[in-house]
Parts: sequence; C-alpha cells; structure tokens
Amino acid sequence: MTERHPFHVLLPQHAQALRGRALKLTSNQHRAEDLVQETLLKAWTNRDSYRPGTNLRAWLFTILRNTLYSDWRKFRREVQDVDGACARALAEEPRQEHALALKELISAIALLPDGQRRSLVMTAAYGFSQLEAANACDCSVGTIKSRVSRGRSALNRVLADDQVAHSARMPRDRGRVRPTGQHHGEAVAVM
Repeated sequence: MTERHPFHVLLPQHAQALRGRALKLTSNQHRAEDLVQETLLKAWTNRDSYRPGTNLRAWLFTILRNTLYSDWRKFRREVQDVDGACARALAEEPRQEHALALKELISAIALLPDGQRRSLVMTAAYGFSQLEAANACDCSVGTIKSRVSRGRSALNRVLADDQVAHSARMPRDRGRVRPTGQHHGEAVAVM
C-alpha cells in the first residue's frame, strides 16, 4: 500500500478559502471553480517544491493569483470569433493553384504565333505602350493593336477550351493556334 502524501489532507482544508478568493477576483462562479481546480492541480503537481512548515495557504493563494494573471494575459491575445470571420480572414489560398494557373498561362502563350506572342507579352506583361512595342517590332501601331487583339482572342480560346493540356502531347507546330486572318505566308517578327 502506498503512503498518502500530506497534501491529501491539507489541500481540501483550503479549497473553500480559494473558492471565495477566486469568486471575488473573477466575479463569475464557473470561472472561479475552474481557477480553483487549476490552482489545486498545479499545487498537487508541484507538491515537492512546497516546503513543510511554511504557510500553505499563502502558497496556494500565490498560485491562484499567478494562474489568474496568466489567464488574463492569454485572454488579451484571444479574439472572439464565434462565426469564424476572423479565421477566414487569416486563411490563405493554397499557393500551388496560383503556380498551376501561371504554368497554364505560360503554356497557352507559348502556343501563340511569334508575332502575337511578342506583341501581347510586350504590352500586357512588360507594360510597353503600343507605340513602344511597334518600334521594337519594327511595324505600325495598327499591326500591334491587331496582333494583341488576335493574341488575346486566341489566348482566351485556348484557356477556355483547355487546349493547353492537349498541347503537351502534340508536336509544337501542330499545337499552335492560328486565329482567323493569319496565313502561313504572313511575315511575323521573331521574339
């Protein structure tokens, strides 16, 4: 049979005084009961650090007070989020979806004819004005406008039809999208 620790007798003697003090500090019956239970549990866990002959009641009240202060510090950092709005605001979309969408866009742009691809990338991605893009491609502004328009239309069709997934299985030349109006013999600037 195991020997009983003196705390088995001493702790229950101070439980009522701890409840009164906890109720006075918290002004909430349920919170006071929780605080007393936490105090008694901490006292029991650390019973070896109690020095016999010292004031047990003062030691218990110190544990109660420190536990209450710790709870207050935790409570200040907590946010009441009953409907989950704060948690949703902190949530972040998975990054791999953005990476996959970017890869799909790059693959779709690669399917465009060189002239359209170059005009579209210069104006949309690099922020060139139409005049700057026309000077870089050595063509007129109207040609740039036309190439960008046709390139955007072709890009929209490719992304809408999900041809990007199929183009990975096709040779590069057969996977190219040729928008209407562009002929095989038309000269295009090389990027």
